[in-house]
Amino acid sequence: MASAAIRQQDQALNLLRQKGMVRLAEFNQAGVAATTISRMEKAGLLVKLSRGVYRLPDAVRDTHHSLAEAAKLVPKGVICLVSALAFHELTDAIPSRVWIAINSRDWKPNATHLPLEIVRFSARLLNSGNDTHLIDGVTVRITNPAKTIVDMFRYRQSEGVRYRQSPGLNRALEGMREALRQRKATPANIARYAEEAGIWKIVQPYLEAMTANA
Repeated sequence: MASAAIRQQDQALNLLRQKGMVRLAEFNQAGVAATTISRMEKAGLLVKLSRGVYRLPDAVRDTHHSLAEAAKLVPKGVICLVSALAFHELTDAIPSRVWIAINSRDWKPNATHLPLEIVRFSARLLNSGNDTHLIDGVTVRITNPAKTIVDMFRYRQSEGVRYRQSPGLNRALEGMREALRQRKATPANIARYAEEAGIWKIVQPYLEAMTANA
């Protein structure tokens, strides 16, 4: 029994070294029992970040560590809106929570120590305009700059009750201005995602005004 426990412990440590952060379900799939994880946590061999998510105690944390943690907590989610804007360095704002989009029918995660702002996208929009980034060994899906800007316009404050947690129109304009200035998004790409989202008539005057004297 002792040798089996040691093998499980070694397997758990190998997984953590490979992936950076590991969910309990991933340990279980690899043949590591929850009791082994509990013993390792008590012995200080791993650290519990939030419900069912673990990392090594001496792991070096990336600046965007919270995005990786959110991706582990919500495996089907996509980092979006203000969090994506900050990741792409298109705003000076530091988000107080991680904005993450899920499918309109997906399960919403329970509250954790990590502050999450969950928004729901249709399946079509959720799977459009995403790039993958490796953060702390975790593959994280994040909306690209052009898609992020369009999403910001979709969630602008003037939409009312549905978007009462909206970051507002000014933040959308800030993101568009910076993306064009830094050449992280082209007018054509922004227009394409706006058309796809059905808000081109809303985005068009702002985009034309910013590109008129370019």
